Amino acid sequence: MSTAASFPHRLEAKVEQQLRSQHVGYLLGAGASYLEGKGFPLAGEVWKHISANIPASERSDIQAKLDGGANGIEHALDLLDDGSPSEKPHRFLVTEAIAAHFSSIVPLTEHHQSFVRRLATRQEITVPLYCLNYDGLIERAADTERVRVVDGFLGLERSFFDAQAFQERFALTHRGPRKPQADWKKGILHLYKLHGSLGWFDFGVDGVRRLGFGSTTPDGAKRLMVPPQRRKATDTTAPPYAALWSDFRAQLCHGPNLLNRLVSIGYGLRDEHVNAVIENSLARTNFTCLAFARSLTDEVFDRWSKKSNVVVVTRDRCSLNGEIGPGHPSLWRFEELTQKV
Repeated sequence: MSTAASFPHRLEAKVEQQLRSQHVGYLLGAGASYLEGKGFPLAGEVWKHISANIPASERSDIQAKLDGGANGIEHALDLLDDGSPSEKPHRFLVTEAIAAHFSSIVPLTEHHQSFVRRLATRQEITVPLYCLNYDGLIERAADTERVRVVDGFLGLERSFFDAQAFQERFALTHRGPRKPQADWKKGILHLYKLHGSLGWFDFGVDGVRRLGFGSTTPDGAKRLMVPPQRRKATDTTAPPYAALWSDFRAQLCHGPNLLNRLVSIGYGLRDEHVNAVIENSLARTNFTCLAFARSLTDEVFDRWSKKSNVVVVTRDRCSLNGEIGPGHPSLWRFEELTQKV
């Protein structure tokens, strides 16, 4: 069998081996919530869904930038931002409009249920999920499957954020021959929503609180969703994001409990504040990144496909530790990967 002909088989074998290994973290981008158009919109589709809910003046400003050549809503917001401490209202209005639109979408969670159910059977004490999306698909799927998820919040009706929640471990006690004994509970999902989430709000002196996914912004509170704009890199240095990103960097780059693999699903590898962490982790010889996406731009594919400890899988082209090969018809799909983790 020729090397070219065997590439798909070697790729599939490598992916299966890596997904079944230990010390794996998962990074979920918009493609993991798209669900073939039955879930939440991709970044390039957001504007057409939310523009009608933006006040006329700000909507005209954003549309003018898009008509003038801006590459999507993120670029348009960047062009409208002069970098001054006193920000214009555009990005906050966009965030509220995104929240309103996303709150109206309630897709089926069967694939996410399969995902969390299978992860919960892993033998590690914790399984980290890093999510760049605002939606609550993981949380809803976990509730349905009765899978424990730690997201940094404690409490009941108005849950409060406490970063130490990620340091807690759970054990089951039972009667021992001489004294009570405890067994660590395994397969606890740690969910780091790196860009915030529906239902997250900053109440100022009352701290960061989590309400229902469909909650509107209460008086005196600020919605905690990092909007699609260049300021998001600096936004993530403020609470509660700072604690989430600190754990993300520690688990990939310099912490005591390092991951050996990061599985990226549905992320287009275009957020530089995310990429910087991944690239730092690639300096480790015992680390592998697997990136699954429907498609990547030429620039992005060229950047990541040449790396010896990266596997890239898209519909049109793939790379296996620096070797370029043809695309795969289905292995990049979240729906298929949920059956392989």
